[in-house]
Amino acid sequence: MRSAWSPPEQFLVEITAPFQKLIKQTADMTRDYWLNYFYLVNLRNENQQLKKNVDSLRVENSRYRELLATHERLKELLQFKQTINWPVLAAQVIGLDPTGWFRSIIIDKGDTAGVRLNMPVVNAYGVVGRIVSVSPGYAKVLLIIDQNSAVDCLVQRSRDRGMLKGLSTEICKLDYVGKSDYVAIEDTVVTSGLGGVFPRGLPVGKVLNVKEVSGELFKDIEVMPAVDFSKLEEVLVILKESEWSNHLEEKK
Repeated sequence: MRSAWSPPEQFLVEITAPFQKLIKQTADMTRDYWLNYFYLVNLRNENQQLKKNVDSLRVENSRYRELLATHERLKELLQFKQTINWPVLAAQVIGLDPTGWFRSIIIDKGDTAGVRLNMPVVNAYGVVGRIVSVSPGYAKVLLIIDQNSAVDCLVQRSRDRGMLKGLSTEICKLDYVGKSDYVAIEDTVVTSGLGGVFPRGLPVGKVLNVKEVSGELFKDIEVMPAVDFSKLEEVLVILKESEWSNHLEEKK
């Protein structure tokens, strides 16, 4: 069996081999290109799917965190509810006063659920406000920080009385506290139970600042409300007909 190339065969190989090599290299490059292309396409698809999975997990994680936060708020409401000797109705804050004239909120419970005018509204930290408007399914709550709000209060430590009034800011003012009364910063202010709206002893806030103005009979006292009104989501309506409302009904 002959294995060596003859001179004509050597010549033919020398002539054709470069072309065969070029064809093979081209074929290899084409194959590698398509393999890399499909690899990159698959990799991109996998990457997009992974991004979708990450986004989905982020949304789910955010939802779980929100559920946990809601659970904690409701737990605090339940604990506060157990300290009140009145029946209460839980409600969700669904919006602000649409007119923008008052510092008030709209809740998702109304006349059908037993909500009436002047019923007090609280959350786990203290007094929120009182019911001022009611429809079958909704109610408006005037916040204690509104300038039209007034709540009869006590300084818990000294038992000095005053009238808490809103300033349409996050701060309230405690009026009609005499200069001879001793009120200090960080004193707790609670409802007095007078006025026929709020039960006695509900937390209202803490004294933020005390000033004595020359020529005035009363101290100038600022109170930081116990409630953070920028974060209201759930509240409790105390199902208590006010004495004033009952008095009006009796006069009709």
